[in-house]
Amino acid sequence: MATGHEHTVKAFDQDISQLRALISQMGGLAEQAIYDAMKALQRGDEALARTVRKKDKQIDAIEAELEKLVVRVIALRAPMANDLREVVAALKIAGVIERIGDYAKNIAKRVPLLANANGLEPLSILPAMGRAVSDMVRSTLDAFAARDAEAAVRVCESDRALDDYYDSIFRTLLTHMIENPTTISQVAHLMFVAKNLERIGDHATNVAEMVYFAATGIKLTDRGANAA
Repeated sequence: MATGHEHTVKAFDQDISQLRALISQMGGLAEQAIYDAMKALQRGDEALARTVRKKDKQIDAIEAELEKLVVRVIALRAPMANDLREVVAALKIAGVIERIGDYAKNIAKRVPLLANANGLEPLSILPAMGRAVSDMVRSTLDAFAARDAEAAVRVCESDRALDDYYDSIFRTLLTHMIENPTTISQVAHLMFVAKNLERIGDHATNVAEMVYFAATGIKLTDRGANAA
């Protein structure tokens, strides 16, 4: 016969599983939104861009559901130490994923403004950055699901490469604008898209830092000092 303590532990484990499932669901939608937004941009697909914008409400709804669950868990289970870190991390991560979805939506909003840009050469350099960003988001969520601190570290390390990639793309777009003044408006929109992708990478890194702290109790910025 289960004791009251065993029942409480089991109920808490179920709550944690539900939190992880909601994070996974949000993350999957955000990742798909990035993919679809970049696909819509590349193809000039305004219908797909509208779908990305509409689906953003699903991410918002899941975040609201997760917030209610976190409040209930803290109020009823009074989690301590490792458990509390994971609950708080889930709440913070949900907020970051919601913002990632917003950035994907912002990219989708640019699609109608670039309706005649299919032949614009700089457009071809952005999809690879989109894939790199999607990989970061996926790796971050996998690290959260597995409580894998070292995987979170690898995500943070990959952000430096993404920043270098963004700088390179920005210079390429700027050069194109200077050499082709008639494309300034369109290329400015592409700069906006590249900046949104770079910000998604930053947010994926923020999530990775939260994952590391939830798993170890150490802030990633303090990692070197603690290891010394």
